[in-house]
Amino acid sequence: MPDKPLTVLTYAASASLAAVALVYFFNPNQFIDGDSSTSSASTRKKGVVGLVNPANDCFINSILQSLAGLGDLRLYLIREVHRRQLDDASIYTSGPEKDDQGKHVDLAKLVGLQSGAVTQGLKSMLDQLNERPIYKKTISAQSFIAVLEHAFDRKISRAQQDAQELLQILAERLSEEYHAGKRARERYRKGLRCINGDGVPPSSQEDSQNSESDPLKVSAAASELLVPFFAADKRVAEEEEGFPLEGQTEARVECLHCRFIPKPAPTSFVMLNLMVPQKGVTTLNECFDAHFKTEYIDDYKCDRCRLDHAIETLEEELPFAKSQEQKEVVQAKIDRVRKTLEVDPEKPPERVRLPDIQHAPKRRVARHVQITRFPKILVIHLSRSMFDPGSYSQKNSAKLTFPERLPIGGIVNRKNYKLLGLVTHRGTHNSGHYETFRRQHLYPPTSRPHVEKSSGPYSASATPTPSNQASPHLSGNLPSTPEGRMEGRASISGGERLSYSSIRSPAVSAISLSPPSSRPTSGSAGAGKGSSPGSKRTSPLQGVDQATSILAPPMEAKAEQSAMSRYSASLDLARFKRKKKTSDRWWRISDDKIKECNTVDVLGMQRDVYMLFYEMERDDTTDA
Repeated sequence: MPDKPLTVLTYAASASLAAVALVYFFNPNQFIDGDSSTSSASTRKKGVVGLVNPANDCFINSILQSLAGLGDLRLYLIREVHRRQLDDASIYTSGPEKDDQGKHVDLAKLVGLQSGAVTQGLKSMLDQLNERPIYKKTISAQSFIAVLEHAFDRKISRAQQDAQELLQILAERLSEEYHAGKRARERYRKGLRCINGDGVPPSSQEDSQNSESDPLKVSAAASELLVPFFAADKRVAEEEEGFPLEGQTEARVECLHCRFIPKPAPTSFVMLNLMVPQKGVTTLNECFDAHFKTEYIDDYKCDRCRLDHAIETLEEELPFAKSQEQKEVVQAKIDRVRKTLEVDPEKPPERVRLPDIQHAPKRRVARHVQITRFPKILVIHLSRSMFDPGSYSQKNSAKLTFPERLPIGGIVNRKNYKLLGLVTHRGTHNSGHYETFRRQHLYPPTSRPHVEKSSGPYSASATPTPSNQASPHLSGNLPSTPEGRMEGRASISGGERLSYSSIRSPAVSAISLSPPSSRPTSGSAGAGKGSSPGSKRTSPLQGVDQATSILAPPMEAKAEQSAMSRYSASLDLARFKRKKKTSDRWWRISDDKIKECNTVDVLGMQRDVYMLFYEMERDDTTDA
């Protein structure tokens, strides 16, 4: 008998633990990613993985934690790693002996880039950092450091290092691996297009004819079957998304004398380096204005002005020609230079020796840099170094205000970016400590935003499969009295009440009418002359007329129906306009120490902000 209460308590405790385990199994994010009303601060602090710092590794830890919070980068890494795993291994383990310019290619280095070792190592590291533990967890970045040391064939110093330099090297390496893999796939597609005898170049066609057992040699019928594959593969290659951190700028130079603008040379970048002005308080917009402002350069040798100077020099030599033949030669040179001016002033004219460039006129030009391809992830490095020739370098501790939403570009090509992370530095120019602020941002499949998209097996919208519930049926033999109309509206199958606006909508054609009753009515037109006694049924037109009369509500019910339709319409608009509240929670990560903060705390790090990570917003996404 004394053991009975203990047994009851044991059963109750076991049932409670089982319930908690079931809830966490089916919805674990309720404990970690829930609102503040359903999750405690101590629980949310354990929702991110920390990194140990055995030496001076805070510069590595801060960069890895910042990259772990970038959703577009993680999607890119998953796509690239899976693509290399699904493709044939021979695509990435072979390469040409010479490049397009005829230079010798280091095959070992090329294969290392095509294999994507750093891409795979970074994906594995970020996957570990994005785990959702229910307890405090700390890992080491040593595995990723070993991948970097093997890729660059050198040791990484554990002395005080710059986080910006590490990210620059890492981002450039990822970009090189992406382009190397893309070129390898293009060579493979080009080789597949040439498997037919007619598509093989002349040099290799002879070799194919000599080789009887060529594995790439297929019949003409088989090559015709590959045409749709080539078209689809080309479309996929054109729609392929590039490295998300890579953007492109163009520098336009305009001669202020002749107004000639040479062809701008595009330059790729993975990070924008902005100088912080040496003042007490500044803004990020001022740094952008200083970087992209129009720069005036003196003593510039303009190509068009040089050709004009050549024409003037030749015209001066024309009167001093001793013979008619010499005059014709000089005039021919003048004509060639003028033709070059009309076609392409940047290309030197043929068979004409221009005057020495030292004698060319010097002009004043205006140079303007603009972003022509915006990256999905914009990384901004705020350079705080102050160089003094008479002393050592110092750190610029100016306060810099930065926004949470950053618009970039003009009116036509404006892009909006959202702040997802930043790296701060505390200390002097030669030593200090790096910390990371990372937004508690959720990405699919962890988050499930109900966004209306095209139907599909993994889409949140409804599939085109029809529902099992039948369409409302209206009886065709109801009386035409007002009471009968009300009863007719109430007799809609399914127990649903249709508003007048929905009935009058074009969807009324989808409402099917039930077959007319075989029972005669007093107002039946089917009992007229010539009808047989056994076929006293209402005609289809009569049933439609009666249904139309039923659909027309009486005058006393119009106000109620219009009010209900306005109320339902307002509910629908409110449902579609409802957006998720922007996440205001951040993680402040200092190696293995993790705290929670909000957006106000992040924007207040004006004196220590060192790097900013913005992600491009899209129109078809909601705020997380």
